Amino acid sequence: MSRTIRIPKGKSINPTFFVFCEGETEEKYICYLRTKYRLPIVIDAKVAGNRITSDYISNYKKTKINHSKDKTFLIYDLDVPEMLSKLQKIPDAIIIASNPCFELWFLLHYQEQKSAITTIECNTKLKEHHKAYKKGIIDAKLKDKLVEKHDKALHRASKLKMHENPSTQINVLIQNLDEVKISKKSE
Repeated sequence: MSRTIRIPKGKSINPTFFVFCEGETEEKYICYLRTKYRLPIVIDAKVAGNRITSDYISNYKKTKINHSKDKTFLIYDLDVPEMLSKLQKIPDAIIIASNPCFELWFLLHYQEQKSAITTIECNTKLKEHHKAYKKGIIDAKLKDKLVEKHDKALHRASKLKMHENPSTQINVLIQNLDEVKISKKSE
């Protein structure tokens, strides 16, 4: 009996999601997404902070394996007035801005937020819904809410005007992750 040579199927490469962010809360949430989606997400949190530049990103990515499918995301709060213009100067990056703060994304899991809000007000409202909330911590109760109200938060975020107060584009990152996950399943 002769052996047949097994011809391997062409395996597609998942893009690496390079995420640059400024805070612990953002970092914990991205770690949660990495676990949920089981996709290659590389996080650079707090190192560059508000000093993020195109050169910083280029130098950082030189130390990593790169592919043309890779995507770069900048997750920053717009509570500092000049932050948006600084982020817009970075080419080939997708800006995932929250105005006034990242916690707005968590708040959208609990309620609509259509009127302008300060960072303090946002955190206060979030604590009204989730008394144990602390920046930089995603406990089991919050994680359950993130799963349970995921679709509602996506819908609420999509109705807000980009970069205005209130707004967040976390839904754009999640849509990118969903697209890769769906294409991976169809292979």
